[in-house]
Amino acid sequence: MWLLALVLAASPVPAESRQLLLSLNDGWDGASARVQLFERAAADARWTAVGEPLQASFGRAGLAWGRGLHSPQPEGPQKREGDGRSPAGVFDLRLLLGYEAAAPTGTRLPYRQSTPTLRCVDDAASRHYNTLAEDPGEARDWRSAEEMRRKDDLYRLVVWVGHNDAPVEPGAGSCIFLHLRAAASDTTSGCTAFEAAPFEGLLRRLDPARRPVLVQLPESARRRLASEWGLP
Repeated sequence: MWLLALVLAASPVPAESRQLLLSLNDGWDGASARVQLFERAAADARWTAVGEPLQASFGRAGLAWGRGLHSPQPEGPQKREGDGRSPAGVFDLRLLLGYEAAAPTGTRLPYRQSTPTLRCVDDAASRHYNTLAEDPGEARDWRSAEEMRRKDDLYRLVVWVGHNDAPVEPGAGSCIFLHLRAAASDTTSGCTAFEAAPFEGLLRRLDPARRPVLVQLPESARRRLASEWGLP
């Protein structure tokens, strides 16, 4: 029991988390991801796979260590603004955004409608960096920001990933989401993207009462950290 207690104390996966979305690729530079949802009944219980594995797309340059619930990791690239890499590590899933006024039926994550003026600010010099803000027009203090209600459907449903937001470090990467992709061959600028039907099914499973976390890693890092972090 003492060994299990040490593992739980060392793991960046919160003891209260009962859902874990494990997202893996074959190496730091790989853009293709394999994603599986796991659940557990208690902090000391084994993780059990739930549902079918999903295919997804990482950033065009692969993965790099981001800023989340895990401690800094020296082995591997470090996430920076504009590097085209999705963040590796352990992250809370905070918020669901969408184009409709109400959350999709069956989803439980906190929901916010993406208005035509809603932006995610990726200008590291802005006081709104890596936050959602309504565009104030001429009063804006940023030079660049992502439109959250795009003309395509890629942001029709978006999960805000808790990367570099507690606290925000300018330049360490911004606007990291789970969202939709148009084709299996697509890559992203740093998000993780899915086909519509499996993504919508995943959203219906995520339960904020179970504190779901996203764990993104190259397979080699997963093998190295599995015991220490208590990963499936």
